[in-house]
Amino acid sequence: MNTKNYGINEIFNSPKDKQLNELYPQFEFEKYGIGVEDIKTEAERLLMQGNEAKENKGLFTVKTASRWIEQAKTRPIPKMLFGEFWFEGELCILFADTNLGKSILAVQIGNSISRCEQIVGFKLETPKQPILYFDFELSDKQFENRYSIKFKQHYSFDNNFIRVEINPDAVIPENQTFEGYLNHSLERSITETGAKVLIIDNITYLKNETEKAKDALPLMKHLKALKNKYGLSILALAHTPKRDLSKPITRNDLQGSKMLINFCDSSFSIGESHIDKNLRYLKQIKQRNTEQIYDAEYVCICQIAKPSNFLQFEFLNYGTEREHLIQISESEKSELENSIKELLQAEPGITAYTIAKRLCKDESKFNSFKVKVSRITNRISNSSNT
Repeated sequence: MNTKNYGINEIFNSPKDKQLNELYPQFEFEKYGIGVEDIKTEAERLLMQGNEAKENKGLFTVKTASRWIEQAKTRPIPKMLFGEFWFEGELCILFADTNLGKSILAVQIGNSISRCEQIVGFKLETPKQPILYFDFELSDKQFENRYSIKFKQHYSFDNNFIRVEINPDAVIPENQTFEGYLNHSLERSITETGAKVLIIDNITYLKNETEKAKDALPLMKHLKALKNKYGLSILALAHTPKRDLSKPITRNDLQGSKMLINFCDSSFSIGESHIDKNLRYLKQIKQRNTEQIYDAEYVCICQIAKPSNFLQFEFLNYGTEREHLIQISESEKSELENSIKELLQAEPGITAYTIAKRLCKDESKFNSFKVKVSRITNRISNSSNT
C-alpha cells in the first residue's frame, strides 16, 4: 500500500460531508494504523454528539419529526409477551380484586416466556429467555402447593424462571430505608441475572401508600427509570378495591390514584363472572402498541383449572363483559333506592355499612352490595343537601 498524506477534503467530498470540511489536518494513516473510513466514522460520531447536545433543552429533547422517526427505525419492533395485552418494553399493570387469580395468571405468563411456549389463545413472539418473578404474596410452601399434586409430582419449571422473595434474615443498612434497600436489591437482581422481563407480585409491596398520588408517582417513576435503563419489560400486579359487580371494569377501579394508569404503558384487568365462580374474563384497559381489541364487547373468557400439577387460566372463548356482570332490573334498582331512603329518613345518623348489612340478602355478595349501597346513599345525601 502506497504511503500518502490525505487532506480532509479528499476524504469528505460528498454533499453530506460539508460540515466536516472546516478541518484541514494532514494524516499519516499507515503510521498510526488509521484508515479513511475510521476517520469518517469518528467525525460523524462527533457531529452526532454535537447535534444531540443541541437537542437537549433541560427537561426536554427537541428534534424534528423526521429525526424522531430515524431514531425509532433503529429500535426493534415490540413483540408480544402475552398477546395484545403486554408487549416487549412496556410497563404493564394487571389489576383485579382479591382471589381472582392475578398471581396464577402472572406465573403462567412468566412460565410461558421462560420456556417459549405460547399460552393457548394468547400469542408469544419472543424467544426463550430468563424472567424474574418477585413474589411478595406466597410462601415457598404455598407456591409448591399450586404447582404439585398434593405436594408430590411437582411441575418442572425451566431454569429461566427465577423466583424471588424477601429474605427474612436480611439486615437493612442503617443509612437506608426499607423501600430504598428494596429498590437497590431489585436493581441488583436485574444486573446480576441479566433478565429483561420482570413480574412484580404485587406493586403495593414496593410502596404501601399507592392510593395516594404523592406516593404513586415516585414509584412509577422508579419503575420507568429501571425499564429505560436496562431495556426491561415489566408486569406489575395491583389490587382493585371492592367494586360493584354490576358495573363494567374501568381504569377508575385500579386501587390508588390514577397516577398508576397514567404512567404505565399498558394495563389489563381480570373480571369476575357471576355465571360461574370459576370463570374469569380479561379486558384491556390501556394500550399503546396496539388498538383496543379486548374491550367490553370482546373480552377473553377463561376458567381457572388444575388439570395436573399446574394451576392455570384456560382460554375458552370470547364474549361480552355485559353477560358476566350482575344484572339488575330497573324495578330492583328502584326498590333498593326506596328502601335506603326510608332508612335514612327513619334513622338520620345511620351509616351506609349498617344499611347494607340490613338489606343484603346474600352474605357472599356483601362486599359488592356494600359498594352499591354506599354510592346510592351518597347520591341521596348530596341531593338533599343542595
